[in-house]
Amino acid sequence: MSVTGIWRRAQALAERTPARRNRSVDFLRAASITVVVIGHWLMAAAWLDDGHLSMGDMLHFAPWTQWLTWAFQVMPLFFMVGGYANGVSWQSARRKGLGYHLWLSTRLQRLLGPVLPLLLVWTLLALAASQAGIEPSLIRLGSQASFIPTWFLAVYIMVVVCTPLSWRAWRRFGPGSFVVLALCAALIDMLSFSNNLPLLRWLNYAFVWLAVHQLGYLWRDRRILGPGQALLWSASGLAALIFLVTTAGYPVSMITVPGEAVSNSRPPSLALLSLAVFHGGLLISLETPLRRWLKRPLPWAITVLVNGRIMTLYLWHVTVMILAIGTLNLLGGHGLGIEPDSGLWWATRPLWIGLLTLLLLPAIALFGRFEQASRKGAGASPPAWRSIAGAIAISGALATLALNGIRSEGVTGIRVEIVALALAGIALVFGYPRRRSATG
Repeated sequence: MSVTGIWRRAQALAERTPARRNRSVDFLRAASITVVVIGHWLMAAAWLDDGHLSMGDMLHFAPWTQWLTWAFQVMPLFFMVGGYANGVSWQSARRKGLGYHLWLSTRLQRLLGPVLPLLLVWTLLALAASQAGIEPSLIRLGSQASFIPTWFLAVYIMVVVCTPLSWRAWRRFGPGSFVVLALCAALIDMLSFSNNLPLLRWLNYAFVWLAVHQLGYLWRDRRILGPGQALLWSASGLAALIFLVTTAGYPVSMITVPGEAVSNSRPPSLALLSLAVFHGGLLISLETPLRRWLKRPLPWAITVLVNGRIMTLYLWHVTVMILAIGTLNLLGGHGLGIEPDSGLWWATRPLWIGLLTLLLLPAIALFGRFEQASRKGAGASPPAWRSIAGAIAISGALATLALNGIRSEGVTGIRVEIVALALAGIALVFGYPRRRSATG
């Protein structure tokens, strides 16, 4: 489909939007992913150092930029929006009498449909690069960077699997379900830091992200009454964040900084949860004017357009950047000779973002069809146990690729077992002819 055709389709979908839909949820989903994309493009510090291509990170190269992560780390907002959407969808499925297996397969297929082309393309790229004699470390680094966006997907998939349980906890305990999870996250951090047990903190992948997901239920059920109460939530989150960073010894950066012993995001910390409360309360306070603005045709059509291919946009933006850097390096390093954090570096960042945006558009047009196909409800409705097993398999595979890349020292040059695990997970989620759709 042409760019014009995609835009017209988005306009048509925008015009058919039901009046009851909370458009701010869709806007915040699109906006959060867009901010993440721009943040990743700004964080990458690739330059030619004495004729050798160096791949660095601005958070390490220029420590002052770590404060910017308080604005650019918006993945907690995506999880909160996910809680709102999953709550609406799960309620809808229950009203229609649709089982958990139907609901879960629909949600997982929408998430995993766009993953398959990324996995296949990087498998072929790694194989070709290995055969061409490209330095293994570059393949590993490039693939690992390109799969970094999938860390969130690995976690979010398991949060989706747990939605009936988290929703039941919300219906029974209300905001108390969030408080309990937040206290568990605080306890894990305290025990880990005070007893030097870094592996214990990995439990917070569950406690922190489930807590943020509960904030979406809180938003959905209007348990925050008005902008004043929302701003009070936001102020409390900001106060907690400032205390944790300035007094309790948590890192400033809300994103992992290469070389630092402690991270707020890998694994997630109480500071990251405080950031979620800060961002969430602030944006809920702006919901009314935001919804009013989104009644206008243009901003709402753009929101629909971005959301229609949002996973494709998110999954491919780093790959496009890595391929662009590699191509520029092969062409003599044009544009890569500027020292990061210099005045010229920052002056050329708008051009860099513009170039990557232009390069990303063909990828979205080409691979976005996988995302569209997964939204049409023509996939499988396997038993719940198969969907859960597939979710566990694909989450483990994506987490491994995000941590280590696809390159291995074996005969093939790729992590065959991890690729096979990912494909097996996708195959488990997709499988049987669909009987009914669990959309909502």
